[in-house]
Amino acid sequence: MEAMRTLQDHLDRRVGELQRLKKEGVKIIGYAPGGYMPEDLVYAAGAVPVGLVRGGDHEAVAESAAYLPRFLDTFCRSQIGYKMLGEEPLYEMVDLFVVPVTDNNMRAVAESWSFYTGVEVFRFGVPHDKEDDAYQYYLEGLRMLRDKLERFTGNKIEDSRLKDSIRLSNRMWESLEKLSLLRKSARPPVSGAEFARLNHASFYADKPALVNILESLCAELKGKEGPGAKSRVLVTGSTLAMGDYKIVDLTEGAGGAVVIEEFAEGMRHYWQRVNLEGAVLEALADRYFRRRVPPAWFRPSRERIDFVMKLAREYAVDGIIWYQLMYRDGYDIQSFYFEKIVEKETGLRVLKVQSDYDRSEIGPLRTRLETFVETVKGGRK
Repeated sequence: MEAMRTLQDHLDRRVGELQRLKKEGVKIIGYAPGGYMPEDLVYAAGAVPVGLVRGGDHEAVAESAAYLPRFLDTFCRSQIGYKMLGEEPLYEMVDLFVVPVTDNNMRAVAESWSFYTGVEVFRFGVPHDKEDDAYQYYLEGLRMLRDKLERFTGNKIEDSRLKDSIRLSNRMWESLEKLSLLRKSARPPVSGAEFARLNHASFYADKPALVNILESLCAELKGKEGPGAKSRVLVTGSTLAMGDYKIVDLTEGAGGAVVIEEFAEGMRHYWQRVNLEGAVLEALADRYFRRRVPPAWFRPSRERIDFVMKLAREYAVDGIIWYQLMYRDGYDIQSFYFEKIVEKETGLRVLKVQSDYDRSEIGPLRTRLETFVETVKGGRK
């Protein structure tokens, strides 16, 4: 696919471009993923946002043990380990690290970066329900973030620039959604592995270039078909990080097709747009907080479960894989009743697997996934 080759060429140059921009005085704003950080504010301030979504390497997990206890989420320990190892260029070029504090795991990431590195950390809180007072609290966090970015960059965030950035983001989300909807086909033209890598590229690619590439890819794939598969699979859980592709690669290597996924962290949400009518900051809060599908730790948790089951029906999946990282307790708890609800209401089988980014996991995981793909062939119980 020509568009994919163009994207890869862009990504091969992107780290060098970001390093050049940094030398020219452009601020690089790193942020923790989770869907609560509007990149649009960063662009409107004349800076460049970079989502820190790397994962999958046990070396980073092991390195974090020198800085905090083991009993925290694997992905969040990695975010500390990558910074301390000093080997990931995107982590090294960050001027300001923005952390939407969603739970104690993300709080630990923010505190470790603040205490052990020279990078300034800005935090704002994310409530655990969607009541009006929670929405107002999140909105106030965005106001604080806007003020911080203006002080940090020396640039005023004008509504006109912010709206231009939002329009570009809306185009990006629309293209990602179109690509995802193509996967409803009996023979999807884009694989789960390809879509995950495309999604992850959006966290650090140049957004105008990325949008053009995504729109070209949508046009290129229209009417195309891919190979068939034994089983259509939905993958869900807490985090699918850039570089942590074993759950997708092994599933598709076993003859399955990952046709849709739902993750709170690591994968960019693309189902909602920002409505530009009315006050722009309120519109951002509405899209990023009130209308987005909540993570497992939200109250009540049924909204997320219903959304995953809706995806399962629309994408005609034969089974669901729950990919759980160690010590992400909110998701671990939800997984127990998730399986029972899904099997009762849809008849679909659910396989739960757990990871600590350890290489020794690969063999047993491959065996379990091969068995699951074969078992769910033909669909519901």
